[in-house]
Amino acid sequence: MMKLLKGKVAMVTGGTRGIGLATVRTFLENGASVVLCGSKPQTAEKAVQTLKAENPEYDVCGISPNLSNYQEIENAIKDIVQKYGKLDIVVNNAGISCSDKIYNYKPEDFDKIIKLNVNASFYTSRAVAPFMKEQGGGVILNTSSMVSVYGQPSGVGYPTSKFAINGMTKSLARELAKDNIRVNAVAPGVTDTDMVSALPAQLRERITSSIPLGRIGTPQDIANAFLFLASDLASYITGVVLQVDGCAMT
Repeated sequence: MMKLLKGKVAMVTGGTRGIGLATVRTFLENGASVVLCGSKPQTAEKAVQTLKAENPEYDVCGISPNLSNYQEIENAIKDIVQKYGKLDIVVNNAGISCSDKIYNYKPEDFDKIIKLNVNASFYTSRAVAPFMKEQGGGVILNTSSMVSVYGQPSGVGYPTSKFAINGMTKSLARELAKDNIRVNAVAPGVTDTDMVSALPAQLRERITSSIPLGRIGTPQDIANAFLFLASDLASYITGVVLQVDGCAMT
């Protein structure tokens, strides 16, 4: 089987569970060396141990920089480049949400979402771009969401942050194309992560009925999209927000 990322070095934020962990695993299966980022050293190390138990040959390690602090991100990227000699792929996947109605929405909760969902993606892109330019190119991938297209009836901070991610993706794609740095995003629909798995069966059925493909997405569905966009198969694709949502209807 052809390994699409053989010899590549990747960094994945929010890589300890759900979509992020599936993406790390898929990159490793395809020959990449991967540095996964977790919110805590313990969660990052646990994810690494899980992956190593699956395949001791995986070249994977875990780190836990504060993604809301530019200096910590810059230092982490410098360390990765020093260790591997390059950094080919960055996946900005870490994110949080809040479902409160606007009448109860705390400004500090909105600020937290913007800091992690938007600022951290900018910080990582800003820190890695000079290295990618110097090495002759690279790939920056962002996690968007179907709500960046449709909005949602409450929890305004999350869709706001993902609208911003779409704008950042398209703008950086135009700016960095001359340096052979491709920038794309994946916009997942309803995906079977821990939160969705815990929903009552009746609610899951109602959600599924609104999806033309007839099922809720899996983390692997999203990881496959990231794999494609990270690989040379997508060498002429940049500035795209790829919806992976089963053509879900709002």
